[in-house]
Amino acid sequence: MQEDIIPAIAFPDGTEVPALGQGTWNMGERASEADREIASLKAGIELGMTLIDTAEMYGEGGAERIVGRAIKGQRDKVFITSKVYPHNASRTGTIEACNRSLSRLGIDRIDLYLLHWRGEYALTETVEAFEELMDAGKIGAWGVSNFDTDDMEELFSVPGGRRCAANQVLFNLARRGIEYDLLPWCQKHGVPVMAYSPIEQGRILHNPELIRIAKANQATPAQIALAFVLERDGVIAIPKTSSAERAAENRDSVTFDLSDEDWSALDKVFPPPGRKSSLEML
Repeated sequence: MQEDIIPAIAFPDGTEVPALGQGTWNMGERASEADREIASLKAGIELGMTLIDTAEMYGEGGAERIVGRAIKGQRDKVFITSKVYPHNASRTGTIEACNRSLSRLGIDRIDLYLLHWRGEYALTETVEAFEELMDAGKIGAWGVSNFDTDDMEELFSVPGGRRCAANQVLFNLARRGIEYDLLPWCQKHGVPVMAYSPIEQGRILHNPELIRIAKANQATPAQIALAFVLERDGVIAIPKTSSAERAAENRDSVTFDLSDEDWSALDKVFPPPGRKSSLEML
């Protein structure tokens, strides 16, 4: 298939990225899987999924090394996101962590650098480090991950906090809590949401109703689950796979246009939130 163009999402500075990218959580943990992981990422890049998300946490730097090998010779084609551990997110620690990530990735600039989740350091301190890294040209933009609405409001109250370019959170059919307030808040303030684990690490794919809707649309359950995430304005999905074949399957999720009946059926099985709940994390 693959005739449909992947929709684009714009960051606050105008930079556009594909709404469907590639995740790397659990990559770089086993040397025996490295070639397969690299091949999958390369296949995804060729299919237009040029946003690659990683973190210093993933495989304790192993995933960043996998990404570095996958993008070698094609740096200009890709948009790289990485993340700093909360325990490294002091003013100097953030800068040192970024330098280590750059070295592992084999690049001189990370396009989007995120605070992985909130920790002991004041947001002011981390934001100052992010701004310093931007001034030095080592990152193109910065953002956060696993921030709930009150966290975002606090971030926007600190000096420079409104320059936050993205918030990466858990969001999928089975984890719709952000639809109540966090997603509308981010949409109102022009902050793209990056949805990690958009197919719930495969756990939702055996749902009978999801399987029925997938069959009716000549799709796989994973494609319908991704189509659900991609339907939301300002949301980027970053599914992870170590299979080039699965990467192609993920890419085709943009081709499906579900009917109102399909959406209603999904809402019955995976109901939208009726009240505020704490932000979920994996």
